Amino acid sequence: MRLAPCQTTFLRSHALPSSGGKVELTHRVSAFLDGRPLPPAAPRKVSGKQLTGLLSEHTVIPPGQRSSQVLRAWFSDRLGPTFHFDSHMRDFIAAADGSTTLADALDLWRSTRDAAPKDIDPQFELNRFTRDWHSKNPGGTRADMLTAWTRHRSLPTDRRDRI
Repeated sequence: MRLAPCQTTFLRSHALPSSGGKVELTHRVSAFLDGRPLPPAAPRKVSGKQLTGLLSEHTVIPPGQRSSQVLRAWFSDRLGPTFHFDSHMRDFIAAADGSTTLADALDLWRSTRDAAPKDIDPQFELNRFTRDWHSKNPGGTRADMLTAWTRHRSLPTDRRDRI
């Protein structure tokens, strides 16, 4: 989700860096408004060489590897059509430092199938709301969920309940 133009204008008009994720930017603005030192910028992720071509269980996952369509196709071929990059797998791929292989990723996938889903980060409020709403309303439709989301978002933040 992009920042609203007024937020970007605010950051730039006060000579604050306007790059980074929502949470990082919120902390930066909050520190500025409270007169605290600005938090250090998160280190930029350098995307290295991406995996392509023929892959095998012995293929080393390079640092900076993304959850790409090449990997999705390879994992789907080995794990079946239900494969998806869940939070466990995304975190594993993102943390690759050149010492893990695709076999390690397959092992992780298999070992986390019964694991509870990880919490969704605060900047993904709609995703969190959607998951929570559907777990409490299993027969609900997408339209019903979006109506509830609109109602939820209309409330002041201190009056919103976790679904």
